[in-house]
Amino acid sequence: MNYFSSDFKLGILGGGQLGKMLLNDTRKFDIYTCVLDASNEAPCKIASNEFHLGDLMDYDAVYNFGKQVDVLTIEIENVNVDALEALEHEGIKVYPASKTLRTIQNKAKQKLFYVDHNLPTSAFTRFAYTSEIKDAISNGGLCLPFVWKSAQFGYDGTGVKIVKSISDLEGLPNVECIAENLVTFKNELAVIVARNASGETKTFPVVEMEFHPEANQVEYVICPARISEDVAKKATEVALNTSKAFNHVGLLAVEMFQTQNDEILINEVAPRPHNSGHQSIEASYTSQFEQHLRAILDLPLGRTDSKAGGVMVNLVGAEGYSGNVVYENIENIMALDGVTPHVYGKRQTRPFRKMGHVTIVNEDLNEARKIAEQVKKSIKVISE
Repeated sequence: MNYFSSDFKLGILGGGQLGKMLLNDTRKFDIYTCVLDASNEAPCKIASNEFHLGDLMDYDAVYNFGKQVDVLTIEIENVNVDALEALEHEGIKVYPASKTLRTIQNKAKQKLFYVDHNLPTSAFTRFAYTSEIKDAISNGGLCLPFVWKSAQFGYDGTGVKIVKSISDLEGLPNVECIAENLVTFKNELAVIVARNASGETKTFPVVEMEFHPEANQVEYVICPARISEDVAKKATEVALNTSKAFNHVGLLAVEMFQTQNDEILINEVAPRPHNSGHQSIEASYTSQFEQHLRAILDLPLGRTDSKAGGVMVNLVGAEGYSGNVVYENIENIMALDGVTPHVYGKRQTRPFRKMGHVTIVNEDLNEARKIAEQVKKSIKVISE
């Protein structure tokens, strides 16, 4: 099929920042794009060829949108899977497949998938309702501390809480959930695996992630991870085995823990471009977004190694500020060597909302990390 400067239509479910960055590469290749999102102010609106308003969880909205395109992909997991399954049966190519999304959308099913496929992950207990957890603790079936996760609709730090005492359960939604053993880890790592429909597979370098202690969001992504060659090899093998088990097409970001004993345990996966790959835009020979396009269109995959060390800093809304966004001191960070800001196009900020990111590229990774700290301290995402 001719994808370039043709009548081919690529559909994207979700109009957020991941879609916006994906559209940079569809424009580079002159691929016609259609985007569906529920917000008329979605970042993708100005960059897509067609923008459609609709609820991503609504069957009819997703089905009717999908009927108008040749290949359908996502930039967010929370979409109507039944509609995707119906579209697949009618010959529309959907990547990732509805079967993959159905498993990944539910964290309990996702954890059971790892167990069923002998993939390493932390021990967990599944609950139909959060209210059942107190009984499990009192009868000795569950020990504190643990990590509570909502089975569905958790995103960007929501739907996750470390429970150290019974009182920490107060205020949690009474929903299907899991309680995971709290892992004592050295590092949080991630590997992005790309796979096209022909089965060609490539991995990006292992990255190291540093998280904000309150928001449970990634603050820094460091590439390559500052780990031994043996640990990097082990993490890459786990990611490849996970990809093989899902038999996915597109990108699969595999988030992992490196334990104190250098074991690798899978935390979660995302079947799409991911926060842990943003530095690839400047630092890699092929960005994760271009690679996702190559994979879902069954084109040869690009080179995945890095040109230089890369550190990504997330820009999130500062606490205490809501309203029209102002990027304070952005000019100051742009004066630093190797610094590139990405502004996502969200006019309204609120505490911890993802508003952009900054990439720092340097031949010396330690220097890049120092500059990243300077960037983090300098730029503030506030409101008017």
